[in-house]
Amino acid sequence: MTATMNADTGRQRTRTALFLAVAMAATVGSALAFQHIGGYIPCHLCLEQRTPYYIGAPLMVLAVIASMLNTPAWLTRGLLAIGGLLMLYGLYLGVYHSGVEWAWWQGPADCTAGAGPVDTGGKGVLDALDKFVPPSCDKAALRILGLSLAGWNAIASFILAAVAFRSALSRD
Repeated sequence: MTATMNADTGRQRTRTALFLAVAMAATVGSALAFQHIGGYIPCHLCLEQRTPYYIGAPLMVLAVIASMLNTPAWLTRGLLAIGGLLMLYGLYLGVYHSGVEWAWWQGPADCTAGAGPVDTGGKGVLDALDKFVPPSCDKAALRILGLSLAGWNAIASFILAAVAFRSALSRD
């Protein structure tokens, strides 16, 4: 009976890690779609919020592989826990950025300049890159149901962290 329970728990961890890998990739993919398809230029904090996903999604793929290869349970659990920690960092970044947008606190000094139109002055785009100023972190470019993308990132990070920690801390 114990072997069956351990196998079920192992399969559950595999499914959880796969869910997390797909969810993390979809979340950062959505941000990239808003940027490249929707034309929303990310600020400094927006770009920083993507880092936990860039690290977390491949890490969760590694957790899937580790689980499928029947490596010791502590390895998969450890990878899931690290994924949870990354999502807690993503939650912090999302809450911090949302607070900057709602003027609850100051943002970083390198994030206060407002973006204006890029004037190439008849020169090429490469010449204009040196003069480009990214958008300000204290103004939400888009709000969906009252929340900025930073706020939605905080919610997504919280949910993904909870899922990761629940699986990492479950008993064998």
